[in-house]
Amino acid sequence: MIAIIGAGPGGLTLARVLHVHGIDAVVYERDASRTARPQGGMLDIRADSGQIAIREARLEDPFFRAARREGQDFVMLDRSGTVLLREDTPDDAPLLMPEIDRADLRDLLLDSLPEGTVRWGKALEAAEPLGGGRHLLRLADGTTAESDLIVGADGGNSRVRPLLCDDRPAYAGLTHIEGAIRDADRTHPDLAAQVGRGSYWALGPGLHLAAQRNGDGTVKVGIGARCPEGAHDGIDGPDAAAALLDGWHPDIVRLIRACEPPFTIRSVKVLPIGLTWTPQPGVTLLGDAAHLMPPTGFGANLALLDAAELALAIAAHPGDFEAAVAEYEPVMRDRATARAEFSTSIMEEMIADDAAQNMLRFFTGND
Repeated sequence: MIAIIGAGPGGLTLARVLHVHGIDAVVYERDASRTARPQGGMLDIRADSGQIAIREARLEDPFFRAARREGQDFVMLDRSGTVLLREDTPDDAPLLMPEIDRADLRDLLLDSLPEGTVRWGKALEAAEPLGGGRHLLRLADGTTAESDLIVGADGGNSRVRPLLCDDRPAYAGLTHIEGAIRDADRTHPDLAAQVGRGSYWALGPGLHLAAQRNGDGTVKVGIGARCPEGAHDGIDGPDAAAALLDGWHPDIVRLIRACEPPFTIRSVKVLPIGLTWTPQPGVTLLGDAAHLMPPTGFGANLALLDAAELALAIAAHPGDFEAAVAEYEPVMRDRATARAEFSTSIMEEMIADDAAQNMLRFFTGND
């Protein structure tokens, strides 16, 4: 039995591509149901990675019906409110990085799986080797299961990764303060127009604000701050968050002031770049469990591609999980290492004192 730990995009994509190839798997998910908690904001699914996985999952048509071409719109400003870059998406533009709500993508994947594939309310407590690549899974509800292959698709705090190595995520020097403007077109039409159809960035020294239009009419707004870990844990409302933007253009500050409490404070954690481990029979990792990196748009896409490639390797080596994992892991690791290095460099540019000019050079290619 293939046991997939985590019903995020990566875990569900693995289950779906395996199903396409006639291979059964079980997904163990800690959430009590698909609606147990919000799934977050938008994902840009890239043609060179995530969309490859969508194609292998045979879900291209429903994906493109749910994706938002206009979500590729982008505007970038400095803290004075000066527009540095604006990219508006033509109606016939290629869908290189269309946006899709995380919840919509999750529903698309869930609905493509046979009933019972996902076991809800089944948090993994521990996995114990039984020999020969088999593992005993101890679940938080007191039940157990056995696996021939266990795949950790359970994020940065993976319960599966300790079977392979002792590395844990570490603080990257960046904290996100996140809020939301609900039903923005009705409640704050001027701010909705300011953000536009896609993403809106404003950058200053060691600080940036990012706003993004979601498919349900919500505008997600977040501040990224270079700071010691825990420095902003006390922020609990728009006034406290807005205080971080002292001296910024009032129109930018109004975005964070319009957010409804509570705010979410997230410390950005990362795994060591190029994380490696000694292969162990019957276990592997994908996505953030294997290569947690700064959130610069690559994480979910890599998880999707990891999942598709692992599924294809399993299909190519019927019954030989060791050979499948040996084929999959080096390719996954090399790709993730390159993306993690790139993502780290982008994060450092975005929290530098000259962040606005750094990112303008990045997007325009001008030195």
